[in-house]
Amino acid sequence: MRVLVLHSDVAPDAPPDELDTLLTARAIAQALHELGHEPRLAPFAPDPAALKTLAGNADVVFNMVESVYGEGALAGIAPAMLEKLGVPYTGANAATISATGNKPLAKRMMRAANLPTPDWSERPGFIGLIEDKKYIVKSATEDASLGLSDESVVRGRSAALARAEICEKEFGGRWFAEEFVEGREFNVAVLEDDGGPTVLPIAEMRFEHWAADQPRIVGYAAKWHEGSREEANTVRDFSWGQKEQTLCAALSARARAAWDLFGLCGYARVDFRVDGRGNPLILEINPNPSLEPSAGFAAAAKQMGVHYAELVGRILERHRR
Repeated sequence: MRVLVLHSDVAPDAPPDELDTLLTARAIAQALHELGHEPRLAPFAPDPAALKTLAGNADVVFNMVESVYGEGALAGIAPAMLEKLGVPYTGANAATISATGNKPLAKRMMRAANLPTPDWSERPGFIGLIEDKKYIVKSATEDASLGLSDESVVRGRSAALARAEICEKEFGGRWFAEEFVEGREFNVAVLEDDGGPTVLPIAEMRFEHWAADQPRIVGYAAKWHEGSREEANTVRDFSWGQKEQTLCAALSARARAAWDLFGLCGYARVDFRVDGRGNPLILEINPNPSLEPSAGFAAAAKQMGVHYAELVGRILERHRR
């Protein structure tokens, strides 16, 4: 097929989390070429006439648009415009991207569906926060661990408000406070197969050789600062699943329930924390997660013998018509 790999319009001097989009788009194009398709890469711009011309010669669009004008909250514009033009594309639709991209809204939807997620509160007042509890202050609409560092984990309402104000000034956008769960962290990759979700081998993110008082989080440095202590000591481990099949089954079941609730399709990742009682709590839902060859989704697929080009091919086969 003629495949347009449509990606975010990223500046050459963009931060590493945005440049990752370009690296991934090139890797996908190479995989598509290996599979016998005819790939072409192009940045997305929210111009209907230009997009119609750009996509007019493609059989399908491989949607890699993670932000518009540098804003993750606008990512749903790309699939919305493709749907309007009647152009087939891969991954989640506009409604799903918008719902999951608004993290407090996604948490409300999960609570209404009896899917467990940590308690939270929003600006302006952070009503209900308790002074002797730990919270993590996170962007309400941006992913890639934007603004997440050791300073994001605070104790009490006053500290959460102060941290949110700092982040609003530095990064813009909305910020919320979520109860910090002291526990294990898991990434559950889900791939659509014959119309249903297939849970891939589940990765535990282990924090090795961290200082006793350092918050165990996959922050910006762990994700994007290559060679940093955080990056080197955050280890993806697939070996635990055979030893803890009950927990593995619980994570899988809740990931599938989240898939159904949000109408996910193609591929997705559901991030969990497991508290001290062994209860899995959903942190975030990630439609169209990173497909960079060394990232978590490709690593999970490789665990079950699906190498990168085959993974890209499977996602392409499940495109939305």
